[in-house]
Amino acid sequence: MSRLEGKVAYVTGAASGIGFACAQRFAAEGAIVIGSDINTTDAWASVEQSAKAAEFHSLDVRDADAQKQIVDDAVARYGTVDILVTAAGVAGGGPVHLIPVAEWQRVQDINLTGTFLSAKAVLPHMITQRGGSIITVASVEGLEGCEGGSTYNASKGGVVLLTKNIANDYGRLGIRANSICPGFIDTPLFRSVYSSEATAEVREATRKQHKLGRFGRAEEIAGAAFFLASDDSSFVTGVALPVDGGYTAGHSYGIAERMGLA
Repeated sequence: MSRLEGKVAYVTGAASGIGFACAQRFAAEGAIVIGSDINTTDAWASVEQSAKAAEFHSLDVRDADAQKQIVDDAVARYGTVDILVTAAGVAGGGPVHLIPVAEWQRVQDINLTGTFLSAKAVLPHMITQRGGSIITVASVEGLEGCEGGSTYNASKGGVVLLTKNIANDYGRLGIRANSICPGFIDTPLFRSVYSSEATAEVREATRKQHKLGRFGRAEEIAGAAFFLASDDSSFVTGVALPVDGGYTAGHSYGIAERMGLA
């Protein structure tokens, strides 16, 4: 039997990268999948082929009314919403004294406020049914700082603490909330930042900070999301889970190579 049979999952940022990988994994595990993204994708057909039922909606996660409508309609149609994955997000950063206020606000609005609005849309239904799993996609950059990360780091740090607060507030109602904190994952968003020749040196240095010696894959984050959505994690809430190839395990300075461990 599929592990998420009969469950309804709402996934934002579902057109590509981590969100799309989560939608695919949940569909393969028997869930009904409701996807949304500001972009559209022809690849959604693969989700529809494997899911018990699947829908895709084009929306901006900053649109509170649109998010509420999608969730309310899904509950009216399927009777429940059991899982939320907030994978919609954008990159951003730079030295604070040079960042335009509008750019700071854009990143916070999409990454942090968008997550808040997604949770706000599903929580009334989860309260009524006294159960649900909220899985936010934060980042290792929400756990520790990095050069040039200002706007993005701040938004993802906010996602981590918002998620912990949801876990505190709603746990007694059977609602779990956890953050996944990916390392650097090979997705379209990652490539948009690190694919140029100008960033080749930084990209290689970043790769080496992952103790497994490589960047992650979107399906590896989807595997962690599946765990947090399933009953296997029934006693897990309020966790910020790094899925990062050892990125946050500590700093690397080349000593392992000198010890013959390369």
